[in-house]
Amino acid sequence: MKFTLRSRAVVEFGGTAFLLMAVVGSGIMAERLAAGNVALALLANSIATGAALVALILALGPISGAHFNPAVTLADAMQGGIAWSEVPFYIAMQIGGAFGGVAAAHLMFGLPIFFASHHARSGKAQIGSEFIATFGLLAVIWGCARARSSFVSFAVGAYIAAAYWFMSSTSFANPAVVLARAASDTFAGIRPVDAPAFIAAQLAAALTAVVCFRWFAGETTEPKL
Repeated sequence: MKFTLRSRAVVEFGGTAFLLMAVVGSGIMAERLAAGNVALALLANSIATGAALVALILALGPISGAHFNPAVTLADAMQGGIAWSEVPFYIAMQIGGAFGGVAAAHLMFGLPIFFASHHARSGKAQIGSEFIATFGLLAVIWGCARARSSFVSFAVGAYIAAAYWFMSSTSFANPAVVLARAASDTFAGIRPVDAPAFIAAQLAAALTAVVCFRWFAGETTEPKL
């Protein structure tokens, strides 16, 4: 079934909003219940985020592709999976949905709608982690979409939940998520001043991933993504 651009863009808004509700809301809940145990809070946050991604991709993937991420949308456009004329609509709705999800999470926990984060996430190690995290995310999507498309949702959810733990940045891997979490002074937040470097690393990773994917595709006789 072919869905209109309007329908797909609205789904991207809603899916990204629910993703941010899961990320920020579970972070707030985890911090409140963990009694100062940061490891336990991060565990709860990562499990909730990974599980939400699986559910959202399964539910909304057949409509919009379930990008929920400007880096994924740009990589998909560079691979010919989505028309460039549609990219601005996808990205605008993803960013809008991300802020909407943060606002909803804050309201559900009795917090201000938006308040700038003071959570420092800076330095070469964390910026490098964001490059690797985003490249890895796109590699997981690309690899599963080519070979086992029905497993994409589970693979993405598992990868993000795991990357919370083996990336020093806790794996944002999503420019829309970075922007919205800068407006949340909670467990999941990031200082606005740290956001540009994260986003630059993510976009650079998307471009690098596409170059690699094209090279890999050229090494096989399988159809491209």
